[in-house]
Amino acid sequence: MAEFLMPSLGADMQSGKLLEWLVKPGDTVKRGQVVAVVGTEKGDIEVEVFEDGVIHDFAVETGAEVPVGALLAIINGGAAKSTGAPAQFAVAEAPPEAAVETKVEAVKERPTINSQRVRISPLARKLAEELDVDLSQVQGTGPHGAIDKADVERAAEALKARAAPSTEAAVVETEPAAEPKPTPAAAPVERPKDKGSADFQAGMRRAIALAMARANRDIPHYYLETRIDMTNALAWLEAENLQRSIQNRILPAVLLIKAVAKALTKVPQLNGYWVNDALQVAEGIHIGFAIALRQGGLITPALHHADLKSADELMENLRDLIMRTRAGRLRSSELTNATITVTSLGDMGVEKVFGVIYPPQVALVGFGKVIEEVWVEKGMIGVRPVVHATLAGDHRATDGRVGAEFLDVLNKLLQEPAMLFGA
Repeated sequence: MAEFLMPSLGADMQSGKLLEWLVKPGDTVKRGQVVAVVGTEKGDIEVEVFEDGVIHDFAVETGAEVPVGALLAIINGGAAKSTGAPAQFAVAEAPPEAAVETKVEAVKERPTINSQRVRISPLARKLAEELDVDLSQVQGTGPHGAIDKADVERAAEALKARAAPSTEAAVVETEPAAEPKPTPAAAPVERPKDKGSADFQAGMRRAIALAMARANRDIPHYYLETRIDMTNALAWLEAENLQRSIQNRILPAVLLIKAVAKALTKVPQLNGYWVNDALQVAEGIHIGFAIALRQGGLITPALHHADLKSADELMENLRDLIMRTRAGRLRSSELTNATITVTSLGDMGVEKVFGVIYPPQVALVGFGKVIEEVWVEKGMIGVRPVVHATLAGDHRATDGRVGAEFLDVLNKLLQEPAMLFGA
């Protein structure tokens, strides 16, 4: 029997609101299956389980505000205690009181969704809550009967039509009507924050501020910078894209992400976490890529096993990740598993990026835009396309020598771009 705990979905998270259970007691679950939706300052996150088993019982109901590390459910058949996220996050992020808390009383602030599993997109679920639509009464028309935005809108229109007074009904009075009694005002229902609202943006900025304040307070940063000649990399990219349709072309960011991932196989000390005053080098290389939201704010979900993927796989994964990040459809593993962060602001015209490490990670790599610069090689002066690559390192985990070795390997890999993808 294993405990399924509220995961930490970022260094800034202290608690989350359980918005929806997607399973019920007695259901069999598989490792990686989404079983719940949790609301955070950065949006609604689909939470996965990390072992096979059978849901024995829930410890909290929908609507509850649950601290990180608190018990969500009991799973039969689990081999060990589960946090719903990598162990290092539960240890590093859970507040002290979370370790002894086993049950949280539900705060019913929103309509409760039927305990039977409902297939519904996050956008449709949010719209249903805003319009007070009972999802158990909505017929889904999406794939496998899933409820989509259009289904919710139709149901809302039907509710409005039924609530409208009939203009054809006859009114017959046999005696004076009784004086109507005043109706007590309904208690206000907390609405989920719309991603374009001022409240949501304020919450997003508050979450980012907490994480960055902690990073600046706790992490002794060191910074290194190098210039990389991108002549060979851009030539390879151009040749590759000539063989693809416009929709399937590879972005320069994919080449940079792959180069960082491969460099980490040579310098693994930068790929991991600082937990319990020690460096924990991660087994997998999961690149957290900084994605700007249209309404403001930044999220860095993970591209899993970036070192093992082809150019086309990475491009497809990156496109999908950007789309789901902006639609509010991320999974918990994509927010908790990043082992290093890559940020690229070249599309904004920035030439150099000096970032702040996202705890408990120990490094961040920044790339500016490719610019033409004077380049001297073997006594010859020329002009080359150059990108400035920077590294922010945690001095507790590594030192400048390790960081310099990483940037040197990164530079060499980008001089032979075909080798990055096994050609």
